[in-house]
Amino acid sequence: MFGILSIAQIRFKLIQVLALISLSLMQPSVMAIEVGDTLALGSLQTIDGQTLDASQWKQRNTLVHVWATWCGYCHQQNEHLTQLIKKIPPGSLNIVTISIDKKPELVHKYLEKHRYTFPVVMMNKELAAAIGKRRGVPELYILNPQGKVIQKDYGLMVDLDFFELVKYARPVK
Repeated sequence: MFGILSIAQIRFKLIQVLALISLSLMQPSVMAIEVGDTLALGSLQTIDGQTLDASQWKQRNTLVHVWATWCGYCHQQNEHLTQLIKKIPPGSLNIVTISIDKKPELVHKYLEKHRYTFPVVMMNKELAAAIGKRRGVPELYILNPQGKVIQKDYGLMVDLDFFELVKYARPVK
């Protein structure tokens, strides 16, 4: 009634099982980071050669903004970010932006054209693995000093919502 499986059928079944096992092992690394998860940034190199030392993340809250030069919503959010930086005391909130563009020279031109001065890091394999699957750009995370995600937003935040992020800035002692 059941018959005997051919070698080709056995191979096919084995490949299916191995594929399912591989997918189940990969699942945690591709899941999106969510509120309550920890995002360990480590030391980061900005596109202008500045090192953002890992120890600074432990001193205050951190705003992480993921964006791209070709994204219209990202441009609007970058404008909001520039205004937010002007509203908060210097050093009261760590700010790091991560460009998902493939070519740093495009990012340099974009920053110069719009006169943006916020720190920019290029997305790399380590950051992509730490952040996990994104829903799109822009995407924004607020981390507490322990690296725990305390707020996550994706898509364009309206200016009033964006400026509420000032509550995460802490006076410098």
